[in-house]
Amino acid sequence: MNSHCPRKPLFGIALIASLLLGAAAMASDYTARNGGPSSKQMLERSSGPADGLAFFRPVMSGVLYRAGFHGGDKARTGLNSAQREELCEAGFSGARYIDFGKNTTYGTTQCGGQSMVYEGGRSTRTADLMKQIHASIKNPASGPVLVHCMWGVHSSGAVSAMALVQFCGWSEERAKKYWDDARNGAGCSGGCSQWIDAHFAKFKVDPSLKISSAEQAAICPK
Repeated sequence: MNSHCPRKPLFGIALIASLLLGAAAMASDYTARNGGPSSKQMLERSSGPADGLAFFRPVMSGVLYRAGFHGGDKARTGLNSAQREELCEAGFSGARYIDFGKNTTYGTTQCGGQSMVYEGGRSTRTADLMKQIHASIKNPASGPVLVHCMWGVHSSGAVSAMALVQFCGWSEERAKKYWDDARNGAGCSGGCSQWIDAHFAKFKVDPSLKISSAEQAAICPK
């Protein structure tokens, strides 16, 4: 009978190890800089690491992701505590609610030995966001950034398109086409071409945030 006793703690240790490895794998999925997402991945729809998100998609591997809320965030309260913790545990260092978070309480979420800072953002004033993305590029251990809006279509897509111009050398024309392809047919007040043109008119590439060709190869779309 005693010969069976050691198996229980060994099983427990194996289970804990499996859970830890699973958590690490989940984080590495979002933090890995594996040559950039494909065009298909950039347009696919998923909830990502947090329940309740919609249109979760990579923009730059291990650096920038975008999303919205399943059913829209009509109350404009933003990510709840559970979603923030899930993002933190998945390795995200920051999240930004673009344009619509007027009823949102922002702050820092702690998980284990790391943290995720949740802030607001604007699609017409992106300088601080571009600096945050640049910091993530330069410090891979810090973790990626999520930009989201109410639905995950217009505003989060606009700042994502601008980031591709800033860091990946995309032309404005290519970035606008990406934005248009990824809006999933959603309409725009005043017309979609006019909407994105007006936003890009307020955006300028910051030469001080230039990254290396090796960094581009690791994170930018294929």
